[in-house]
Amino acid sequence: MSDLIEGYLGKTVERKKSRVPAKLDYIQSATGLFLGLFMWGHMFMVSSILVSKDFMYAVTKFFEASFIFDGGNPLLVSILAFVVFVIFITHAAMGMRKLPANFKQYQVMKAHADNMGHEDTKLWFIQAFTGFAMFFLGSVHIYIIMTQADAIGPYASSDRVWSNWMWPLYILLLLAVEFHGTIGLYRLAIKWGWFDGKDPKATRKKLKTYKKALTWFFLILGFATLAAYMKIGYENKQAGKVGERYVPTAQIMEYKINDGRVA
Repeated sequence: MSDLIEGYLGKTVERKKSRVPAKLDYIQSATGLFLGLFMWGHMFMVSSILVSKDFMYAVTKFFEASFIFDGGNPLLVSILAFVVFVIFITHAAMGMRKLPANFKQYQVMKAHADNMGHEDTKLWFIQAFTGFAMFFLGSVHIYIIMTQADAIGPYASSDRVWSNWMWPLYILLLLAVEFHGTIGLYRLAIKWGWFDGKDPKATRKKLKTYKKALTWFFLILGFATLAAYMKIGYENKQAGKVGERYVPTAQIMEYKINDGRVA
């Protein structure tokens, strides 16, 4: 009965304001912070292809715990992807609470934002739009990683990007993720006053500068990385090597040395 009363009135039976909205806000902030930092780490991981195929292969095997399991275990990547997916869906559910429920609410919010001319309010609209796009684009990507964790590597990932025509989705996902993530982390810092210091206004101005710089940095890094995978995937298709798995240089050299000794 107390939950029913709270649901209708927004107050507890003791006539106190419900703390549920604040708790949900906290969950949204915590999951958003985790996902934002995770995506930055993820970007650095996938961009390892820009260093070399061998380096990207080594990073992949590290996350498969090859230092524990011989050859690595892709199941660990599937489990990590599942955990991220649960957090991703939870964050999306929390974010949906604040989206306009109908066109009339959208009109009111849009008119309010236009009249105020407030940049942070406009950033909220961008974040809402990119978040909506990510719900679909991100779900596809994470599901693929969960179910095809053994198909991650210099060649396998490149074939998925190029030959399986995933690059259009990744372009849209990259744009949505980088704008949503940097705006979200900026708004988190403002909301919780993490770096306010003695002059919150000056801090906000600095944070906006950092936000723009980080957005450009990760967009450039992301598109350079995607271009590298597309190039490798294109070359594999032209050479008829689609489906082949990458063999690191060290293993090829070891094979040649052993083969030479046998001869």
